[in-house]
Amino acid sequence: MKVIIIEDEKPSARRLQRMLATLNMESETMLHSVEESINWFQNNEHPDLIFLDIQLSDGLSFEIFEAIEIKSAVIFTTAYDEYALQAFRLNSIDYLLKPIDDEDLAKALNKYQERLPQKQAVTLDFNDIKKLLINPIDREYKKRFSVKVGQHLKLINIDDIECFYSENKGTYLHTTEGRNYLLDTTLELLENELEPQTFFRINRKFFVNINAIKDMVSYTNSRLQIKLNSYNDDEVIVARERVKDFKAWLE
Repeated sequence: MKVIIIEDEKPSARRLQRMLATLNMESETMLHSVEESINWFQNNEHPDLIFLDIQLSDGLSFEIFEAIEIKSAVIFTTAYDEYALQAFRLNSIDYLLKPIDDEDLAKALNKYQERLPQKQAVTLDFNDIKKLLINPIDREYKKRFSVKVGQHLKLINIDDIECFYSENKGTYLHTTEGRNYLLDTTLELLENELEPQTFFRINRKFFVNINAIKDMVSYTNSRLQIKLNSYNDDEVIVARERVKDFKAWLE
């Protein structure tokens, strides 16, 4: 089976590649932009399965389908949920929200396998999923961040950070002391750098530290509003599609 990954964030692409390898599925080709993907499809045999990020560095991946007739099966991977309908119109297998959950990945692959002729299908069973959950991908999570203060660099320990958030195209961390610092990164990159038992992405703009949560209040449209110890903003809200996972994370 030939599998490719199209993802503009290279750390995310490598992480997905390792997750697939744990489930005995190899992906040797990784593409990172709309232009690169179109060129590749024009000059290579199309794969059986594509893991496709929606927002690439030079546009939306839907543009690939406008330029090339893609007959491969597609599993979309994205940090955003507003493109779900458009993705399913392209007859995708599944739509995985980042950070990708190990078990959700295995289930998506099972959906793909179920569409194959019986002689080709190799269903992932509970033992495959259990192996991935018990033996997670080996990686080091960030212990500190360096931020620029004037002409100086300041180190901030991860335990002193209440949340990360995006605002006006910038990414910031907020400390337990109530200070905000601009970071030279994105929330998408942070997905692979933050310890998942401590930090949770409640929506496309916020990661929160479980140790900084002061209160949780029911909010409109089945959402939750989060109150942090020192970060005062009414927009710290768990997206509706993330509430179930958020509650499970709290446990």
